[in-house]
Amino acid sequence: MNDWLLPALSAGVLALGWFFIAYSVLINTSFLLLTFLAVFDFQSYLRRRGFAAYDETFAEPLAPGISILMPAFNEAAGIVEAVRAMTAMRYPDFEVVVIDDGSRDDTVAEMVEAFDMVETPIVVPPIIPSNGRVLRTYLSRRGSHNVLLVCKENGGKADALNVGINAARKGLVCMVDADSILDPDALLHVSRPFADDPDRVVASGGVVRIANGSTIRRGRVVDVRMPRRWLPRVQVVEYLRAFMIGRSGWSRLGGLLIISGAFGLFRKDVLSELGGLATDCIGEDAELVVRMHRWLGDTGRDGRVVFVSEPVAWTEAPETRAVLRRQRRRWHRGLTEILARHRGMLFRPRYGVVGWLSMPWFVAFELLAPFVEAFGFAYLALALVLVGAEELGWLAADMVNRDVMWILLSVSVLYAIVLSLTALLVEQLSFRRYSGMKNLVISIWAAFEENIGYRQLNAWWRIGGALEALRDTPAEWGNMQRRGFTQR
Repeated sequence: MNDWLLPALSAGVLALGWFFIAYSVLINTSFLLLTFLAVFDFQSYLRRRGFAAYDETFAEPLAPGISILMPAFNEAAGIVEAVRAMTAMRYPDFEVVVIDDGSRDDTVAEMVEAFDMVETPIVVPPIIPSNGRVLRTYLSRRGSHNVLLVCKENGGKADALNVGINAARKGLVCMVDADSILDPDALLHVSRPFADDPDRVVASGGVVRIANGSTIRRGRVVDVRMPRRWLPRVQVVEYLRAFMIGRSGWSRLGGLLIISGAFGLFRKDVLSELGGLATDCIGEDAELVVRMHRWLGDTGRDGRVVFVSEPVAWTEAPETRAVLRRQRRRWHRGLTEILARHRGMLFRPRYGVVGWLSMPWFVAFELLAPFVEAFGFAYLALALVLVGAEELGWLAADMVNRDVMWILLSVSVLYAIVLSLTALLVEQLSFRRYSGMKNLVISIWAAFEENIGYRQLNAWWRIGGALEALRDTPAEWGNMQRRGFTQR
């Protein structure tokens, strides 16, 4: 039996190794191509920025109005500072709509006291159906703030945003998280595509960056630093690669599938026609964008979803493995549900780049990536053990091709490190948010340490999220405990 069994096993191990090599080459090379597209996008954007006349836009009375929607649930600790930061945005015409989703703490009391609010009977039209009934509405008596507070029964974040869309009085709707911090000029930048191409642009999104380790003063990030703790540190590199490279590249191709729920701008009329955000999907922000692409293809409309690389929303990344695990499981569960729900768009010409390129890529290199990556690392670990056993004479047969093993190690780890370093280089050559030699050295080190332990844990967590979606287990948000920003 050994005359045919061992050669067959050796051939199978070799074929499996070449499969993992091919997959790693394809996914990393596709990211490299997106990097080139992102670089062209940055160059074009930076050239236009000097002639964009943002100061003139700030003074323009006919600029499109924006309603900033902030869903809040038990946010008493930070809601006042968050809203104050929003009211200080540089934009000529905007309002802040806070939707309290049945908070059980003092969120409403803190808002009423801080902004001198009075209960006012405002009719919120049920344009988009909602699960939670509107209970009360409050307006600020300080005319300069233009703040509206809508209190509703608990129905979840998506339901709160749908109520906010109904209550919004402006033509553009900006969705932000209650714990996000926007740069002062963020609205000026993210709304620019709507001014440049008002008939076609239906949505735009900006960069989300990690503020852990940075200093916040009066709702503004005043001193950007790399985090000291290793989990948020590697997430900085991960976010740079995802936003600076991934989303910029897909936007350049016209196939952007994701706008972060932490910072996205949409046309209210389009949101109303689509029926708002889905309340039965855990990744409601990404599902909205995919459904928007589907709607454009089904109706034959010429629309664009754009990513703008300059406006920044700062968020707090998880600093413990437990919280990060819940977040990544939830994200991948959401991705699985979205791709399954809209699988009819795959390879359909009517959906353009999204149908024949973006969605197949997300299935192959996002949905399936953690499974292939986990098995690939297990294969690599087993190969190293077998090589060691052969060196010690414990195995007589040559089960592993050493050349294949080293090639796999190179394309799966070293290639990924090169891509992360490239993202850091693009950041340094364009926006330089993390300036200074110390931050640069820490960033480079994070690009290396991301591949030791973090990637493997992340793959395992994402597999768990996909399996939850396939089993259709009850979705749980979990306690996303945050440490809070350093305030001054």
